[in-house]
Amino acid sequence: MTEPMIQVEGLRKSFGKRAAVDGVSFGVPAGSVMGLLGPNGAGKTTVINCLTTLLRPDAGRVSVAGFDVERDPAGVRASIALTGQFAAVDQLLTGRQNLVLFGRLLRMSRRAAGERATELLARFDLAESGDRGVREYSGGMRRRLDLAAALMVPRPVLVLDEPTTGLDPRSRHAMWRVVRELRSAGTTVLLTTQYLEEADRLADGIVVVARGKVIATGTPEELKGKVGVSVCEVRIDDERARRDALVVLLDRWPDVTEGDGSIVVPGGDARTLAEIVRRLTEAGVETDNVAIRRPSLDDAFFALTGHGALGHHDGSPAASNGRAGAGAGR
Repeated sequence: MTEPMIQVEGLRKSFGKRAAVDGVSFGVPAGSVMGLLGPNGAGKTTVINCLTTLLRPDAGRVSVAGFDVERDPAGVRASIALTGQFAAVDQLLTGRQNLVLFGRLLRMSRRAAGERATELLARFDLAESGDRGVREYSGGMRRRLDLAAALMVPRPVLVLDEPTTGLDPRSRHAMWRVVRELRSAGTTVLLTTQYLEEADRLADGIVVVARGKVIATGTPEELKGKVGVSVCEVRIDDERARRDALVVLLDRWPDVTEGDGSIVVPGGDARTLAEIVRRLTEAGVETDNVAIRRPSLDDAFFALTGHGALGHHDGSPAASNGRAGAGAGR
């Protein structure tokens, strides 16, 4: 059997007496996108920092493209590109100058770096603004430039640590397109994200971590299947009315979850729907909409972790900031 492009076995990392990562294991097949999900403090960033040689594991084995992170960190860094949680671009330079600089740091010739920069500026819809100062760029433009910089030298593995945080929908969809193109070209992608829709659309497989341990693995459909066939969603835009509805429904269904303007009740069938409407009507709570739908990855995530939103940082002192050194592609 071919060894996964990324292999993590029994990874452990502690900071003082706190175990940030406690026996995490997973593999990422070549040419696939793996979503690494977990609530705030789950250990996601610590896993990434160990995988990219920014932190040294306390125990376990981690390899990337066949290179062990402890025995051959240079081989690992030569195999990966990394985009961290913050755009690591120089605002005093133009977009083109940023890309050429990264290319030169990665030992490209000036001509090759210039040609590659032109190619990537076009690919990321930055051709018209390539010669403008980055200080004039929007947040979405900076994130696209940051990813372009990570791709100056093609690597078999791309690590994306929350690449679309803060982006508008158009910029987010543009990033999704690029990730799909990279996967189609054979690049292996490890993705952390706070947008579960993003993981649902992009990931071939998902690893869910909580409190430093892996609590679930599978495809998005497999994880959604753990919640059930369908759920009832109660849409209430008024926050006060939604709180009242939550109290009423928790009395009957203790595992209901609250999302963005809605309440999700397990057991999506006509009988459950009718009982929800009856209970809310008797309590005088008005709803905007009540419907049966298939469970989402948000539902599965909440059911697995008890958290309704993903966090940004897990407390690692070496949290990924987008700079993993020139040898790592960033």
